[in-house]
Amino acid sequence: MRHSINVLGGKLETCSLDPVTGWYRDGCCNTDSNDHGLHTVCCIVTEKFLEFAKSKGNDLITPAPQYNFPGLKNGDRWCVCARTWLEAAEKGVACPINLEATHEESLQIIPLELMELHAL
Repeated sequence: MRHSINVLGGKLETCSLDPVTGWYRDGCCNTDSNDHGLHTVCCIVTEKFLEFAKSKGNDLITPAPQYNFPGLKNGDRWCVCARTWLEAAEKGVACPINLEATHEESLQIIPLELMELHAL
């Protein structure tokens, strides 16, 4: 696991325990070299974002019990893929971000200035 540092340089805060999120399903947007999607952006998902992700082949709405995934609804907090969030921002449907709970690895894909525009 990579160091648990957020995009602001502080300790990575918990994103969500209900539903339990994260690459490790530890509630945080932690990551490692196996996380090719970089599930590091702690978001409060919106209907528009969820529909956008689904249109890109990433259905976050439909429950998948075999993966212990409850399906998301508007207002849920979730560690989303950095590229998906960036694409959504480029299309005008980015959801709000909790910077304190967003892993510093997100900066590989998304400029901090853009994240700050969508910060809680």
